[in-house]
Amino acid sequence: MLNTFSLKSLLISSAAVLTVASQAYAYEPARSAECIAPANPGGGWDFTCRSVGKVLVDLEYIKGNVQTVNMSGAGGGVAFAHTISKRAKDDNLIVAASTATTTRLAQGQFPGMSADQVKWVGTLGADYGIIAVGKDSKYTSLTQVMEALKKDPSSVKFAGGSASGGWDHLKVLMTAQKANVGKLPQVRYLAFSGGSEALVQVVGGHVDAFTGDISEVKGFMDSGDLRVLAVLSEARLPAPFDSIPTAMEQGIDSIAPNWRGFYVPGNASSDSYDWWVNTVDELYETPEWKDVMEKNGLIPFHKSGTEFDQFVKNQTMDIRILSQDIGLIK
Repeated sequence: MLNTFSLKSLLISSAAVLTVASQAYAYEPARSAECIAPANPGGGWDFTCRSVGKVLVDLEYIKGNVQTVNMSGAGGGVAFAHTISKRAKDDNLIVAASTATTTRLAQGQFPGMSADQVKWVGTLGADYGIIAVGKDSKYTSLTQVMEALKKDPSSVKFAGGSASGGWDHLKVLMTAQKANVGKLPQVRYLAFSGGSEALVQVVGGHVDAFTGDISEVKGFMDSGDLRVLAVLSEARLPAPFDSIPTAMEQGIDSIAPNWRGFYVPGNASSDSYDWWVNTVDELYETPEWKDVMEKNGLIPFHKSGTEFDQFVKNQTMDIRILSQDIGLIK
């Protein structure tokens, strides 16, 4: 049986957000910084780096530029290993992370590596999971997809931007479990090196359904090439996503928010770490970032510094239990 905790309680809390006044820090950032997106362009990590980097430059936290470097592989493992082994003392590096990161850590998919080897900076919102199909798909509701899986768990092929067993895969299995689908290990999932690659396969009619996050699909929604069957949230999202029904509306109690945030190298200086934490705190409160959140379907979710570090440890443990319950790991 699935553990009784819900992902709602796991991820969404009414944590107070503190507004940190601008001040002089012991660390002064270099003219330019680098943000590693641990996947190919077009996915959620890429979105995190590019959108945050733009606001950092626009508001002159960084005087030069923030370069996004795409480093795909192993569901974030290549970037995690690179940060630990090659960039351990780099004060000017941030790495995009999300629930997908803690999922891989929880499942032991970064061999020889742990959450303690980096410093966790903070989150800048959460991104709800979705299940979508191409415009010509025979499926017009999440219920239809789940009914097909009940008859034959291998009948619907899903594509996502996380590794097999990762967060995108986990969302499908959680949703199927809530819909009383049996034989979950038989549900077919194809892993791609980012959400955009998975979306192209679904839009092109090569794969039945997409599992990802709402921030990844707006372009394909606007063009009419993608039909989002359900958002995995408690209630409908605000416009322009308010036409998408929730899984709960369709009788399936699946909720899957995905926090968006950053870590920095484990041996980065404490002064630079404090600067990044305080900068993320300030950035989260700006009108410019609120606008990014609203346009991309992000919901308020902010933790930073020591609170975020403890949250990562707790979530990693919870997802390990969840993964065992669903049969992804032993």
